[in-house]
Amino acid sequence: MEALFFNANTGFLEGIVRGYKAGILTQSQYANLTQCETLEDFRTQLSATDYGNFLANESLPISTSTIADKATEVLVEQFKYLRTNAVEPLRKFLDYITYGYMIDNVILLITGTLHERDTHELVKRCHPLGVFDSMPVLCVATNVEELYQSVLIETPIAPYFRECLTASDLDDLNIEIIRNTLYKAYLEDFNNFATTLGSPTSDVMHRILAFEADRRTINITINSFGTELSKESRAKLFPAIGRLFPEGNNQLAKADDIDQVRQICENVSEYRSFFSETPTGASSSADDFGAMAARLEDRFFSTEVELNKQAFLQQFQYGVFYSYMKLKEQEIRNLTWIAECIAQDAKDRIQDFIPIF
Repeated sequence: MEALFFNANTGFLEGIVRGYKAGILTQSQYANLTQCETLEDFRTQLSATDYGNFLANESLPISTSTIADKATEVLVEQFKYLRTNAVEPLRKFLDYITYGYMIDNVILLITGTLHERDTHELVKRCHPLGVFDSMPVLCVATNVEELYQSVLIETPIAPYFRECLTASDLDDLNIEIIRNTLYKAYLEDFNNFATTLGSPTSDVMHRILAFEADRRTINITINSFGTELSKESRAKLFPAIGRLFPEGNNQLAKADDIDQVRQICENVSEYRSFFSETPTGASSSADDFGAMAARLEDRFFSTEVELNKQAFLQQFQYGVFYSYMKLKEQEIRNLTWIAECIAQDAKDRIQDFIPIF
């Protein structure tokens, strides 16, 4: 029934976002970019894509951070166009996409306040999609207590703080715990909202959010090894959704090493490849562990790309808006990686990016 009326409110914007998706860089365009000898050549090659002359006003030499910032600006402008023309419930859905960026921005401001940094300077480093109207109010805070009260009152993510944290939790040792606690609340809330939208949006988003929750659960488990975080505290950070929930989460909460994590993840067929070529046993060195973490992160990104590409196979659903944002984020990471390799003359690693199409 929803499909009958979907196009009345959202058909135009779905067409726009599918058009945006057609402009995502292809394998042949990546091949051209990886052949560049200088960042000037890189800029020239990008001008032949949908990015156009977005770097035309930048003076040489161009930094890789400038390329990433300008590419992000292109994505932000596209998102703002979609958000401005959206009506409910798509407007609320697009707001949910921004909440993840808001969490990262607020965490950045909390960290700066704890270290007595100038928060006005930190605002310039915040992700533009996570900037909200009342953000300048947070810059007035001189201590974490004031910042906590401002967050509770002034930000769209106030419910996550109110339900999960107190002002006494805001200290330097807890900063990653705070981030993961907020993301847990955010993912669960987003998942519940997606359920209210009905099929096929709920089907698409449940798959994507389930993977995101599992990725965070696995990362939290691995990163907690060798730290003071207790197993009980670890379990409280796991989102209560995902393919691993609940049995896998319960087992990961008790895991003591990477081998146990591998065995638990092998219960989900799609996750079995994540830990292939991973060193086993307690004798694995720190270098081996670092290489394993890098491979695992790449496999997470590859899986995320595949899930988001699959979202475009269904029509009359809002998941394509979320998926487009994630695919473009991966594209920006790819561009930054290639540009960095060119700048540092590291051509032997220039192919180590995650292709999309």
